[in-house]
Amino acid sequence: MLESEKRLTPYKLLCIILLIALAIFFLFPLYWIVTGSVKTKADIIVKAGEAVKWWPTTISWGNFERLFKSQSELFGAKLPLAIRWLFNSVFISVVSMGITCVTASLAGYVLAKKRFYGRAMVFGLFVAAMALPKQVILIPLLSEMNTLGMLKTTWGSLFAVIFPIVGWPFGVFMMKQFSETIPTEILEAARIDGASELKTFTNVVVPMIKPGIGALAIFTFVSSWNEYPMQLVMLTTSESKTIALGIAGLQAEMSNDYGLIMAGAALAAIPIIIVFIVFQKYFTQGITMGAVKG
Repeated sequence: MLESEKRLTPYKLLCIILLIALAIFFLFPLYWIVTGSVKTKADIIVKAGEAVKWWPTTISWGNFERLFKSQSELFGAKLPLAIRWLFNSVFISVVSMGITCVTASLAGYVLAKKRFYGRAMVFGLFVAAMALPKQVILIPLLSEMNTLGMLKTTWGSLFAVIFPIVGWPFGVFMMKQFSETIPTEILEAARIDGASELKTFTNVVVPMIKPGIGALAIFTFVSSWNEYPMQLVMLTTSESKTIALGIAGLQAEMSNDYGLIMAGAALAAIPIIIVFIVFQKYFTQGITMGAVKG
């Protein structure tokens, strides 16, 4: 490495300071939620003239005890209702993530590497669908799912939220862009060696677009997790609610109980953090590849 690259220039110092400031700005809400969830009511609500308490005077788990007070049943076992809400959110997001990664990868590969009549029109429809707000199709989707009888049961309601996410146009668009970077010669060599179309896709294409799949997995998980309007319309019973709906309900019922609300928010943040840690490597590679090759 050159000596000039090791030297701490004013520009590099400014970049470091800016990055640290941005990190504090984005991490502070998470810090406030986590510390607030273990604070007492006296620590959270500060009277006029008193200093803000940045750290709990005494760590209290009372907020979580009240959050887990209501009970529900899952697979025959008694669990806190908040855990049931968390399970519903994780179930919707994980299933949506898995199915979307498979379908979007297949569709993107076909649109990128296969030549068939109407290919440009099909891709154009996907691009046009990306500009369509989800709120526009919310009522038709509700009517369709109600006609199919999916809203009559808890599990049916959960899948009613999953199905519209599976055909995410952005996912198909993203995987098409990654599939276009695969040299056609590699695919032809695999076919000459006797590989079937499915084996070519699984053994050749998937390893080459793995960073894109990792990035899509995070995008899909976060999008499904934050799909509040559709969850609000489709999930109406207490057992079918997600953690976002549950926290919103707590906020409506106990608007001044900030400790309870922060406990629910802290619980809701755990899966997002875990997913990002697991897919961080592929997410970073996927974004970098998209920036360089785009």
